[in-house]
This record gives sequence, structure tokens and C-alpha cells, in this order.
Amino acid sequence: MANLDLYRNIGIFAHVDAGKTTTTERILKLTGKIHKTGEVHDGESTTDFMEQEAERGITIQSAATTCYWKDHRFNIIDTPGHVDFTVEVYRSLKVLDGGVGVFCGSGGVEPQSETNWRYANESEVARIIFVNKLDRMGADFLRVVDQVENVLGANPLVMCLPIGIEENFVGLVDLLSRTAYVWDDSGKPENFEIVDIPADMVDDVEMYREKMIETAVEQDDDLMMAYMDGEEPSIEDIKRCIRKGTIALDFFPTYCGSAFKNKGVQMVLDAVVDYLPSPTEVDPQPLTDELGEPNGQVATVSVDEPLRALAFKIMDDRFGALTFIRIYSGVLNKGDTILNSFTGKTERIGRMVEMHADERTELSTAQAGDILAIVGMKNVQTGHTLCDTKNPCTLEPMIFPEPVISIAVSPKDKASTEKMGVAIGKMVAEDPTFVVETDEDSGETILKGMGELHLDIKVDILKRTYGVELDVGKPQVAYRETITSAIEDSYTHKKQSGGSGQFGKIDYRMKPGEPGSGFKFISSVVGGNVPKEFFPAIEKGFASMMDTGVLAGFPVLDVEIELYDGGFHAVDSSAVAFEIAAKGAFRQSMPKAGAQLLEPIMKVDVFTPDDNVGDVIGDLNRRRGMIKDQESASTGVRIKADVPLSEMFGYIGHLRTITSGRGQFSMEFGHYMPCPMNVAEQVIADEKAKKEAK
Repeated sequence: MANLDLYRNIGIFAHVDAGKTTTTERILKLTGKIHKTGEVHDGESTTDFMEQEAERGITIQSAATTCYWKDHRFNIIDTPGHVDFTVEVYRSLKVLDGGVGVFCGSGGVEPQSETNWRYANESEVARIIFVNKLDRMGADFLRVVDQVENVLGANPLVMCLPIGIEENFVGLVDLLSRTAYVWDDSGKPENFEIVDIPADMVDDVEMYREKMIETAVEQDDDLMMAYMDGEEPSIEDIKRCIRKGTIALDFFPTYCGSAFKNKGVQMVLDAVVDYLPSPTEVDPQPLTDELGEPNGQVATVSVDEPLRALAFKIMDDRFGALTFIRIYSGVLNKGDTILNSFTGKTERIGRMVEMHADERTELSTAQAGDILAIVGMKNVQTGHTLCDTKNPCTLEPMIFPEPVISIAVSPKDKASTEKMGVAIGKMVAEDPTFVVETDEDSGETILKGMGELHLDIKVDILKRTYGVELDVGKPQVAYRETITSAIEDSYTHKKQSGGSGQFGKIDYRMKPGEPGSGFKFISSVVGGNVPKEFFPAIEKGFASMMDTGVLAGFPVLDVEIELYDGGFHAVDSSAVAFEIAAKGAFRQSMPKAGAQLLEPIMKVDVFTPDDNVGDVIGDLNRRRGMIKDQESASTGVRIKADVPLSEMFGYIGHLRTITSGRGQFSMEFGHYMPCPMNVAEQVIADEKAKKEAK
């Protein structure tokens, strides 16, 4: 069995364009995993293997790869930076033991870095920091260190200082060993020289080195006492203390360099080995009961324990469905039968593969600490626990954010209709934040996701990967209709055409019902003017008309009808006649009772930094929103408001614009409210135009 102390399960995460994927490429080149580095700007990077990723130069889905450095095995996950794909970061952090947070030397701590950092804090993942792109205009290592401290509230431990900045950036000084490394212009990572520390940097190096040692020895009382007495600890002791503090999340070793120019990446790899935890050094995953509540037990990382693994990602590629799993304890062999504790069903392990982006190596066995993919599992979804059939258990599940935006799509032809069903089934399994519903009112397929880019990519995948031709429209707002005043009315249905005719007369009262009461029918007829056997037919006639209102054909809410009198014919009256009478009565009386259009009002919860509160509230007011509440939080303000759904389309993009990407929001259906006259008139005109077009 492999030695778990030599394992490092790490993720690389950052804001868009900080250089995560380029850093991953350099790591793979340095560790000998690839022989030619592919550049993101050429669309040739190893881990961005989707067509859409190569074209747009962004990472969309997390990619896993395995490499080796100084006898240690690295399982690396390169994650996306764009806010619409944060679920990929979240679920990757869930199964990792350590991370490398990449920050841009000129951009510093950007909004998405904050979100990812917060996710990493929640998952209690130990991290080292790599300040990248120090060769860029405006790069400033110490300014970024300052931002990490002030914006993220983290404690960066400076481990090296850059020699030169911007276009003069040539190398680094390693504070621990007081060694200066200078690279030549060949761009090859191995082409560096060890030189004397530049004279103008000696004082800074000593100052930051002293600071680093002071922070490190706080982890060991004996060393701290000795250090205060003037005795400097050995490099081995300092490393041990830094490792302890990093794993405890007390501080984050901070490095710098330029991944693109191949400067400083070796030091990051050494830091992963020296300071990030092995699978056995992190707190074991808690086990939960059937309701998802912790039951006090944990999945101890050991090959001697029963099998416990978490499926954290499903991916469909040209070879079939892949289920990515992280094994927390036990051993998994090809041919084993395992239990999915969520479904209660067993599955047999066919093929197991070690992933290198979209290439794979077959495995026959895997053990605690491994991240691998299983081919062809049937009923496993993201967040499911896979375990030993004799020792069922459930690992702490993943909680995914609710989708915030939706669009309506319809296939252009019959072939696309068939393909779309299959494709959407696969895509929903892959991405828990992608939700698909059929709108009962319009019959359209509604795609819901985390943002406009998210849905844009999904439609692109449907078109390109699955060959589904789509018409993409705007989402429909589910308007409703009701009445505003009570009336008394009478309606007679009479049809004589030789032989038996049809006759039914009803006298009734129509009035608005209680909000949320739907349709209510009561009868107070006395004296047998309308025989009792016809009451169900009359009720059925009225109820069937509730589906299409008279204003724009939307369903009708909250109407109460009382039948108080009427008349019948001994021969010509029948259930059908009275049902037709009720339908005619509804059409006749609803306009008289003050028909009104209702619109759905959403409960909206917006999170914004303090600086943008005024802009966000002003914008919600312009969207006809009613501000209900405001709460201050440690990192910003939460605003709660009721806003009409029709005003919320495209809101996420607008919110990100006014808050520089830091704002977030969620919304859920609240209740129906009357539409303002100008909105109602526009909706009714649009619906009429649609019907005429058909």
C-alpha cells in the first residue's frame, strides 16, 4: 500500500484571469507529467479541454490530474474562477486537503477570490498563497499581501521577496535559507542561478525573515522561549512550526513569481510538500444520519477502515459517464460491489481510472486518500456516499445554491426534441446547479442556472456537443387573473333544434375569495328550482373556466361562486346543459366583477458591500421593489425586499456591475399582487399579439 504521508490532494483556485490554469500547466511541466506546456491564450492548456474553454480562455469545469514531485504524489484539481461556476470550486474544496490560492500581482484580491476564500474557510482547507504575474505592469507583491490581510481577514506569512518588479522581475529571495534565485530569459524553469542577495534588499530580507520566524515559533512554546533568549531555531524546526500553523489555518505561507515566465513555481511545489497536509493530517470527514445531521462518528483516513468514498463530480465524455470520487477510508478494487447509501442500491465497480484532464490510466486498486474516476456507474449523483455493503454510512452531504436565472428553450425539429431529453438528463446529473423544468402554462422547457454565462454555456453545449437545435426565448412570467368586486347575475342556456333540446338557468353570486383560497363553489338553492343532481355539473363548468381568464387567458385565482336559484325543464334539462350554462355564466360575469391581472412577487435577499448599499436600494426601488429589512453583517449588508418577478430578469448581471462583482442574491416566490395598470395593459397587449401570431 502507498504511504499516505506522501499524498497531497490540492486544488488551485482564484479569480478569473489570475493564472490558475497557467500555474497548473507549469506544475505539470516541472513534474514531468507533460513535455510541452500549452498556453491558455492559445486555447491549448491541458486542463481546459472543453471546446468552450479553449475558445473563451476560461475554465468552466474543474479538471483532475495526478503528478509527482520529490517522491510525493499530487492529486491536483484546477477549478474555474468565474462566479457562475463557483459550484465547481465548492465541490472540489469539499474533497481536498489543501489548496493554492493564486492572486494576480497587479489585480490583487478580486471579488471572486473573496468568494473562493470564504468557501475554503468553510471547508477548513489549509492553503498556501501564490502571488502570480509579478512581471506585469502595476504588479506589487507587498500590496497584494496587504490586501490578503485587510480584505480577506487572513494572515499571510511572507516566505520570499521578489528581486525587481514589473518588467525587471528576475527572481526571488527565499527568506528561510537566505538564498537568491535569478532566472535567465530563456523561460525555462531549470535555468536559474543562485546569487548573492542584492545589496539594496539585505535589510528587507532580514526584517521579513525575523517576522516569519517570530510568527512560526509561536506554534511551539519551547522554541519561542529559546528564540526570545537569542537562540535562533534550526531551519527544520522553523519548517515544522510553519507546517503546524498552516494546517491549523493560523497563517498562510505566501510565495510569489510568474507562472507564465516559469519563475518561482518550484518554490510553490516545495511548499506543497513541506507545509500542506497529507490526507491523515486533516480532520476526518464527519458521518451523518439519514436526515443529514452529524452522528458523532467520523471517516478516519486509513486503509484498514471500511470503504467510505464521496462522489463529488459526474462527467459525461466520449467514453461514457465518469464518476469522480474521493476515497476517505478503506480500499477499492476493480470488481468490488459497493453500496450507494443515498439510494440503498449496490453497484459493481467495472473500470477505475486515474485522470489526467481528459486522458486516463486504468487502475485495478485504489485506497484511502486517492482521487479517481469510475466508469459507467448507473445511479450515482454528486454528493452521494459510496461505502462497504456491510458497513453502511453517509458522509456529510453537499449543499448547492439555488439557481437565480432562467430561460425558455424549445427544440426546432423532431430530431432535436428526442436528443434534447437525453442531453438534458446527462447535463443535470453533471451539474447540480443546473435545473430543468417544464412550464405547465406555456409548455416550454425552462433552463435555470447560476447566471447568464452559465446558461449561455449550457445552450452552447446542447447545440455543439449534442447537436440539439434550439430556439432560445425569454422566460415567461406566470401571471394570474382574479376579480375585485361582488356581483349577482343570471344566465340561461337554451337550445331548441327539433327533438330534445337543452335548457339550464342559473342565478348566482360571484365574489372575490380569500387570498390563496383558489376556487370555491357553494349552493344555497331551496325549493328544488335546480335539482341537486345538476350541482356537480354546474361546479364542474365553473371550475373548468378557472384555467383561462378573460383578460389575457391566464389562470384565475381566488373566486367564490354561490348558486342561489335557477330553473330547469323536465325534458330538456341535463347535466351537459347546466355545465354549458356555468361556462357561459363565467364568461359573462367575470368582466363585470372587475377582472384584474396579478403578478408574482418574489422575496429577494441581496448581499452587498457597505459601499454599494445606496446604489442597490435605489436600483431595487426602480424595479418596483418594496424594501422590507436591512441587516448589517461582518462583510457587508443584507437587504430584503419584495420585487415583481418581471423586473428581476437580468438582475444578477446588473447587481454584479454595481457592486464590482461582490454582490450576491437569492430569490424565492412570495405571493401574487395586483399588477399596476400600465404593466397590465402591456401584458394583455403582448398576449393578444401572441395569439394573433399563432
